[in-house]
Amino acid sequence: MKKLILTLVFAAAFTTMSAQTETEKSTKDDYNKWSVELAGGLNKPQRPMTSGYYTTLVSPYVADLGVRYMFNNKFGLKADFGYNSFEGKNSSKDFSTKYYRVDLQAVANLGRIMSFETWTNTIGLLGHAGFGLAQLEDQNSAVKDRMGNFMAGVTGQIKLSNRVSLTGDFTTILNAAQDHTFDAATFRPHQGFQGILFNGTVGLTVYLGKNVKHADWVIDNEDRLDGIDAKIAAIENKMLDTDNDGVADYLDQEPNTAAGALVNTKGVSVDANNNNVPDDVENYIMKNYTSKTDKSPMLSNNELIKSLINGGYVATYFDFNKSTPTNVSTEGIDFILTYLRNNPTASVDIIGHADEIGRSAYNDKLSNARAAKVKSILLKANVDASRLNVIAAGEDNSVDKDSELARKLVRKVTFRIK
Repeated sequence: MKKLILTLVFAAAFTTMSAQTETEKSTKDDYNKWSVELAGGLNKPQRPMTSGYYTTLVSPYVADLGVRYMFNNKFGLKADFGYNSFEGKNSSKDFSTKYYRVDLQAVANLGRIMSFETWTNTIGLLGHAGFGLAQLEDQNSAVKDRMGNFMAGVTGQIKLSNRVSLTGDFTTILNAAQDHTFDAATFRPHQGFQGILFNGTVGLTVYLGKNVKHADWVIDNEDRLDGIDAKIAAIENKMLDTDNDGVADYLDQEPNTAAGALVNTKGVSVDANNNNVPDDVENYIMKNYTSKTDKSPMLSNNELIKSLINGGYVATYFDFNKSTPTNVSTEGIDFILTYLRNNPTASVDIIGHADEIGRSAYNDKLSNARAAKVKSILLKANVDASRLNVIAAGEDNSVDKDSELARKLVRKVTFRIK
């Protein structure tokens, strides 16, 4: 027993010194440090007891109120007040005593020390040990036995929220200079550390402070790990291929390429003859809309070009909730500008579209703003305003509303030659 007591004493002293001398902080000082602890439960006075006097195996009552301060996420101090009630049960001789104590204890956050965060974020474990003063009072006599005590225990924690934790504690208390037995029936002075009392309690810890987390739940290098996770997530996002053209998004200069389109290593649709029409689209039009005897190039056939434009193959695209075309989709505007310059009697409807996200009234305005923006670009290129007609088509419900990729394809402006 003496070896056990000495071991606990040195452990408590070491914990306290570690808490006071640790100067290198492993986490930012942006967490709460104060807490209030309230618990109640059962006890068992082990010895000394007078022959014929005893309590039940575990007996009520125990109450404990403590205030704790953490120096960091591993070590702290706690001041607490405790109350125990002892009564004779069953065939025991009748007695009723009360035990009061005040203690100052070192606290070690064993959950952080043993890296519980690698497998749980809601379960914790505290170890505590310290010294104090106590008094045993007999309710049937004038006995008031003052003594010193040493106590040590462990507290399990279940995090209910950032403000409250459920706790379960088991503590052993050793009394020094306890002159009376716990039943107060026998006087036995100068007994050293001979009094032994076990307490088991369940309670709540309330965390105080303006910050979100308490030191009990702050993880070493949490900010650094969060930063690494964010970088990994950013890399993963860049490696996505949203338009499924075989080129990762971070390299893709044309992120809205139609599925199956032929693209170069930068994700741009291949346009070998530089006529601003992707080759795969041009080949489809040539195959399905030209006569078998028509051997002229596509751009020499105005009807084919008009069919291409009016069929929606020429378009300019927009980011979500934006009315300015994306940098990689202005080729559609260039194509229309070239057509209008080559056909000075032609006019064009500029038709704005929006996806289904948001209110319909707002999407109507957004589709109009997109068409108006394209019109303003053509006006700056000296196209007469009388040749340009803005139409707000509003929401395009032709695609799956829940598909992000599909929604990209309908955030656009198309054209209709007249």
